[in-house]
Amino acid sequence: MKTYLCIDLKSFYASVECVERGLDPMTVNLVVADPSRGNGAICLAITPNMKRLGIHNRCRIFEIPSNVHYITALPRMKKYMEVSSQIYGIYLKYVSPEDIHPYSVDECFIDVSQYLNLYNLTSVELAKKMIKDVFDTTGITATAGIGTNLFLAKVALDISAKHATDYIGILDEDSFKKTIWHHKPITDIWSISRGTKKRLLKYGIDDLYGITQIEEEVLFKEFGVNARLLIDHAYGIETCTIEDIKNYKSQTNSLSNSQVLFSDYKYEDAYLVLKEMVDLNSLELIEKHVVTNNIALSIGYSKDVINPTGGARKLDGYTQSREKLMKEFCDLFDKTTNKNYLIRRISISFGNVKDEMYNSIDLFSDVEKMNKEKVLQQTILDIKSKYGKNSILKGMNLEKNATAIKRNKLIGGHNSGED
Repeated sequence: MKTYLCIDLKSFYASVECVERGLDPMTVNLVVADPSRGNGAICLAITPNMKRLGIHNRCRIFEIPSNVHYITALPRMKKYMEVSSQIYGIYLKYVSPEDIHPYSVDECFIDVSQYLNLYNLTSVELAKKMIKDVFDTTGITATAGIGTNLFLAKVALDISAKHATDYIGILDEDSFKKTIWHHKPITDIWSISRGTKKRLLKYGIDDLYGITQIEEEVLFKEFGVNARLLIDHAYGIETCTIEDIKNYKSQTNSLSNSQVLFSDYKYEDAYLVLKEMVDLNSLELIEKHVVTNNIALSIGYSKDVINPTGGARKLDGYTQSREKLMKEFCDLFDKTTNKNYLIRRISISFGNVKDEMYNSIDLFSDVEKMNKEKVLQQTILDIKSKYGKNSILKGMNLEKNATAIKRNKLIGGHNSGED
């Protein structure tokens, strides 16, 4: 039988900031957020002490009660990634990298099945040993879920560990049915969204036990093939292993880029940002030596006053040409975007990405021009790689409402912590 750990670093970003300041995240009020984005900015993390006051993680700044005094720390994604890497190194003292699956910057799954006999430890003892090592080395408190499959380990972390004095939860299929079947809200369960909850409520289902009591045909009619996963999870079953995850190779690939704008943008200003995004993604095609024959665009409007616009378009052939892709995206933007409403979100995607050997060339292609463009793009990549993303800029990047220069300093859409 398999034994998995799912380890989470408690209030990770906030804990890192507290440790840096010599503070205890369990007793201090600290928020990781960027107030320059306004009171509506999302708090990336809050300390456990603030959660005990009833404040929700990932809240917005204006949602924090005015009588709660707290320290504000600007996001420093580069720092968090460095600490995350340090902690990953601690895990490697105990297990092989083949048995670790990083789920996010602060959470990972570990298959400890073969290590329990090796160390002559129980799963709880090994989890405590690793958690203590993390705390002694970094000052970061970790919690763990232990399960006989990946799903149970995750649910044990998310639900059971919260009520354990040692921050460790344990589940197998039997204890899962006894303690989790009737847990509410059902959205606490990994992979069950608010949309799924709403669709289940149509059949009077508000917990996992309810899923086990309805005819499977009804669920397959409602959810399609996704019903299989929903049913399996309701019984505490998960067949996927870490080995399966590492061996998985997607049959289709895409390159995407999306951003929530720093403020509401008019059509003309959003058009500028779109061109910056296409420019960036085109460089990525060259860098990865791939081509695309499909593009997609989505435009979201301020306060969602109207539904998003955009669409997808199949190109005549495969290409990595910035000029061709820019022309297609600008045309799609012009034909589908509503000019009467302010814009807040832009997303672009290059679909059906393949090796550049599939680059389409026909009798009408200007091969010399294509090669010159590619050499120029590669030169830009080389300069950026050596001297930084903002080491070479275009005129449009210097315009008032351009975002590339600022976004080049972000990691995952947040401040890197570097000047």
